[in-house]
Amino acid sequence: MTERPSGPFRFGDRVQLTGPKGRLHTVTLRERGELHTHHGVLKHEQLVGQPDGSVVANSGGHEYLALRPLLRDFVMSMPRGAAIVYPKDAAQIIAEADVFPGSVVVEAGVGSGALSLWLLRAMGAEGRLISFERRPEFAEVAQANVETYLGETPSNWDVVVGDLVESLPAAVAPASVDRVVLDMLAPWECIDVVADALTPGGVVLCYIATATQLSRVAEYIRNTGLFTDPEASETMVRGWHVEGLAVRPDHRMVAHTGFLLWARRLAPGAVPPEVKRRASKSSYGDDDVELWTPGAVGDRQITDKNLRKRVREAQRAADGARQAGGPAGEPDASA
Repeated sequence: MTERPSGPFRFGDRVQLTGPKGRLHTVTLRERGELHTHHGVLKHEQLVGQPDGSVVANSGGHEYLALRPLLRDFVMSMPRGAAIVYPKDAAQIIAEADVFPGSVVVEAGVGSGALSLWLLRAMGAEGRLISFERRPEFAEVAQANVETYLGETPSNWDVVVGDLVESLPAAVAPASVDRVVLDMLAPWECIDVVADALTPGGVVLCYIATATQLSRVAEYIRNTGLFTDPEASETMVRGWHVEGLAVRPDHRMVAHTGFLLWARRLAPGAVPPEVKRRASKSSYGDDDVELWTPGAVGDRQITDKNLRKRVREAQRAADGARQAGGPAGEPDASA
């Protein structure tokens, strides 16, 4: 898998330019390429050979800070077919699922490819990622986004268009997967097939939006008897304003985006020690199940017209990365 470059800027690099008033522009450096704004023109060749973190001026004398975008910058600005996993949640997923170099990871669904990029980075070139997505349009957006950022499609990443329950048994051998990450409306529908694929001690982690989903998947995992007792959390990030003695929390924060729930696969036939709990309303009936249906928990729809636009945007970005010189950071042979 191609590593992100460092050192002086080269044709083919993606560069994030911060201009007047903090306005951001992300460009792929190309020969004879130019950034046009109402402040003037900045030629791409002005950046080539400059170190990361340089300041350059355009034709109007306005200065721009040039930096290679971090992965968090890229995923927050890339074309989206489906909602992305935010960086704060991606970091927790990597930590709680304990995704390690060389691990075999299954992901469903792939969405816009944000989490795929984080997983590919965490598992390294020796790992393997198999991503499942029901909608081919979302898979196209994800593949284009990954290729845009890395400059190529990683050889250790497979994207399967289809239903996880139907496709997983054919894609992996039983007890061969180290980690499974489920980002879907009804993850409980996949737990049985996931249990067959996971190696003993492997981790299943669900990224879910609502408390009703959280409750149902937790009860389902608990009732299978195949996993440790599930744990759940949410991550909220509050920035701080720090300037001299003016130190205070920001007025805005990234609060609830989703819940994480995870559990570990038990060895075949293992029965964990009973966990003693205080009496609580743990049972549920038909009325409760009705509240847990995908429609009731808020299945967000994107229009076909909007989705086709996102696919075109992602593919244009991937085409630009290829035309700029192949794998990110490698200049064109003619450069």
